[in-house]
Amino acid sequence: MAFPHEVYPNDANLLKTIVDVIETNQVEAVVIGHSIGRDGQPNEIHTAVESFMTDLTLQVPVPIHLEPEQYTTQEAIRFQGRTDKTDAAAAAIILNSFLAKQPKS
Repeated sequence: MAFPHEVYPNDANLLKTIVDVIETNQVEAVVIGHSIGRDGQPNEIHTAVESFMTDLTLQVPVPIHLEPEQYTTQEAIRFQGRTDKTDAAAAAIILNSFLAKQPKS
């Protein structure tokens, strides 16, 4: 089961912050929400995510996975209402979805 670690601002320091979290916590893989439109095609956010993934790949030697994120914010709001933790809850839903698809060892 996934639990939110923290929500970081999407600012000029985000890449460095994520690299620091990965290194400090010995993270073995990263899961990023795959933002696509209702038509199944990449949207504007996806372009920024691809750029971030490229930059992150150059900084850390861990696998990076995309997991669909459609409607996860709405799902989080349905569970807990809209709060300052909504993004963290949506991230946990994305990670849980990814983990559920992994083979059991």
